[in-house]
Amino acid sequence: MQRVFIASGISEARLVQQMLETAGVSVRLLNAHAAGGLGELPATETWPEVWVEREHQWAHACSLIRDYEYASDQTVDCRGCTESNPVTFEICWNCRESLPVVS
Repeated sequence: MQRVFIASGISEARLVQQMLETAGVSVRLLNAHAAGGLGELPATETWPEVWVEREHQWAHACSLIRDYEYASDQTVDCRGCTESNPVTFEICWNCRESLPVVS
């Protein structure tokens, strides 16, 4: 196993885990419940980690994560209310209308 991602919180770790599993990458989430140790352990030691189980999938996982991190800076405007949304959203956070697909 090889670590591929360190998340700042469990929700981001689960998001990355799901993204990789959907792409066919076998992963394991570690430190999922370590936040309870905050105060006794350094904060960085409790951050959730996503690990790739199969070595031959590691490069593919890294590529998917790079795309995920790059996409988080991009936005798309809603056709209905013109509100700006992260490009990773499928529906507008404001009016719940479907967003255009950006490639």
